[in-house]
Amino acid sequence: MRRTTILAVLALVLLPCTAVAGSVGVGAFGGLGIPIVQDDNGQGMLYGARVPVSVLPLLTVEPYLLMGSGGDKEQEIGGTTYTRTGLDMTGFGANVLLTFGGPFQFYPFAGIGSCKLTRDGSEDETGVAYNLGLGLGISPMPKLTVHLRGEAIAAVDGEVSRKWAAVTLGASYAVFSFPVP
Repeated sequence: MRRTTILAVLALVLLPCTAVAGSVGVGAFGGLGIPIVQDDNGQGMLYGARVPVSVLPLLTVEPYLLMGSGGDKEQEIGGTTYTRTGLDMTGFGANVLLTFGGPFQFYPFAGIGSCKLTRDGSEDETGVAYNLGLGLGISPMPKLTVHLRGEAIAAVDGEVSRKWAAVTLGASYAVFSFPVP
């Protein structure tokens, strides 16, 4: 009896979700990447594209493409100061967002992908990229959402990792909707 009651309550809670439509959108973003504990890389710009796919009312999967470049950094080695150019970064992957709210959204997200770091022919590293953060979405009109995000990014290549804090601002537009079962 107790099991039947729990299943009935769960069905009643999930019933409104069947009428909600999912969506596929396109978006762009840009922002600032701040290296964490990297003596050879300065802060720089990040930008890219996202494709948010709302598969359930509270769940969005978001493939992304990321590009960026670190700023130049001065280093003192043996009493001589050198200027190193910043790392260039390209990457792709997918985030999972737990979106709460309607026109005003708050969402934690996490993602995994691949990241390539290069520096003027002297460095060429490819590894797994992990990211974790919080986002705020404001929808001023149907289908359009403006996103502000703060996140931590870690690019791991074997035993070596590079980490960044990032703040990005972007927008996405829901191109088409589909019914969610």
